Amino acid sequence: MQTRTIKDLKAAELKGKRALVRVDFNVPLAGDGSVADDTRIRAAVPTILTLVRAGARVVLCSHLGRPKGKPEAKYSLAPVAPALAASLGKPVAFVPHVVGAAAEAASLALGDGEICLLENTRFEAGEEKNDAALSAAFAKLGDLYVNDAFGAAHRAHASTEGVAKLLKPAVAGLLMQKELEYLGGALDKPKRPFIAILGGSKISGKIDVIEALLPKVDGILIGGAMACTFYKAMGFETGTSLVEPDRLAMAKDLMERAGFRLTLPHDAMVAPAIAEGKKAHAVKRDAIPSNEAMLDIGPDSAMSYGRAIAAAKTIIWNGPMGVFETPPFDQGTTAIAQAMVEATKKGATTIVGGGDSAAAVEAAGLASAMSHVSTGGGASLEFLEGKVLPGVAALDLR
Repeated sequence: MQTRTIKDLKAAELKGKRALVRVDFNVPLAGDGSVADDTRIRAAVPTILTLVRAGARVVLCSHLGRPKGKPEAKYSLAPVAPALAASLGKPVAFVPHVVGAAAEAASLALGDGEICLLENTRFEAGEEKNDAALSAAFAKLGDLYVNDAFGAAHRAHASTEGVAKLLKPAVAGLLMQKELEYLGGALDKPKRPFIAILGGSKISGKIDVIEALLPKVDGILIGGAMACTFYKAMGFETGTSLVEPDRLAMAKDLMERAGFRLTLPHDAMVAPAIAEGKKAHAVKRDAIPSNEAMLDIGPDSAMSYGRAIAAAKTIIWNGPMGVFETPPFDQGTTAIAQAMVEATKKGATTIVGGGDSAAAVEAAGLASAMSHVSTGGGASLEFLEGKVLPGVAALDLR
């Protein structure tokens, strides 16, 4: 069974109705308080405009940052309203309340096609506890519920799961639908060869993904510092690289079970420290100096991985190949991104699984050249692990 979406709703279910829409506006703010990156805001625009054109009265809610269940000025969503209005080309009224009489009055005052944005849901102590009373308070703000916040769908919060069980219909927005279709399609009916590229710092953070993907993929390419834990398990010198000593047995077991399907970098870009990029140099994986650390995959690995990507028909990527924020340790990650762009041009399905890899692709200006860039790092990982996402499970089924 598939989740219902706003496309499944009849005109009468939208026109003149208040649509409480959970979006993911957890965006970075600049020093002056303005929105520093509006990627997630732009991602929600299609759903909002679809509702507006249908004559719905749109009430938006989101979290931002990690306030401790009470108002904190630095986490206010107030700066998001003008940024959203600019993306929509329509006014967006900001409501300095999350729930309660004032928020309810603001939702009831909207006209057809009008939009308001509520204050940060995490200003309420019951949000992250999935409090029943708060869920009921959210339900008073709409006549239907739309979840378009894939990035928060793995959290069972009052605004993601609790309210969806009370306010019906409860359906997915267009962004949520796109996320589920791409990620779900890759796992259920991938075009082959199907490869996964997994990077990042720790094997412990990706172990469940590796376990879940091994039976499904034709190959897994490993990058990032997590490769060093595998190296250590192989008996190689890893110098001052990040290694998880308590995961060595796990790494060895994984390599034995995966066989040829698990590929580690053939070489590494090393340096005495991240700040000493001028001293960076490439070495074979069994020749990492004892006083240096692996900070990126090496050029031979980047070329080899590029060839594997070029031959694949479905590629999922989660996690950078190195310390991509600091040149020259961004070269491996950039090479993977560019190889995926070329694969996309040739008809491959390319999916970037949110988080740091999505940030790297955005920074390189290559996001639009991929089949899909997920807006949810943690959510996409849990989806790939095969876990049920509470914010999705609570929605209506077709």
